[in-house]
Amino acid sequence: MITKLVFEETVLMVVMAAALFASAGTFDWPAAWLFLGEFAVLSLAVAAWMARYDPALLAERLSSPIQANQKAWDRLFIICVGLGFVGWLVLMGLDARFQWSRVPTWAQVAGAAGLAAAFAVAWATFRENGYAAAVVKVQAGQTVIDTGPYRLVRHPLYFGAMLFFAGTALMLGSWWGLAGGLLLTLLVAVRAVGEEQVLRRELAGYEDYAARVRYRLVPGVW
Repeated sequence: MITKLVFEETVLMVVMAAALFASAGTFDWPAAWLFLGEFAVLSLAVAAWMARYDPALLAERLSSPIQANQKAWDRLFIICVGLGFVGWLVLMGLDARFQWSRVPTWAQVAGAAGLAAAFAVAWATFRENGYAAAVVKVQAGQTVIDTGPYRLVRHPLYFGAMLFFAGTALMLGSWWGLAGGLLLTLLVAVRAVGEEQVLRRELAGYEDYAARVRYRLVPGVW
């Protein structure tokens, strides 16, 4: 499992670096190096925690995002968000090349903090929910989780994704990336609605939980 983790992390880092630096046309982009470094450290830290405390969850998260019994609409979502993610990185690289954006330093620092917050939310979610699979499905023995971040929103991982999109765009100094991140967030929101339909049908107690916790992604908003 550790070998698979290292392999998948390496592939992801290479893909992200290639998308950013190829579109930027240069390796002389300090913000991109800082982003990649922070991403690598935080993602490996969360994975190391799972390896020690919940290896079954780590194995599930490392499994293929396209699975045999996966809902067709969720398979389409995974493909679209994967392509959209790469396109989003390319957009920010082009922004850096042609200097379309002027993002102040304080906003870039805030973006780095937002990126860290995104991984903190992911860790808090995995700590509470050992069934947080990367695909939409109800697993054997799965129960409703209403502790930790699940007390505030029904989909804390998606809230973390929203922080990730915003934090990354700001850290890389791209207003266009921030706009692209909003589009990716909309895709995630659509998936949240579809996922809830599955959970309401297949997970006992979810209907009552949804009545108690009103908000899907953002407390007090939606």
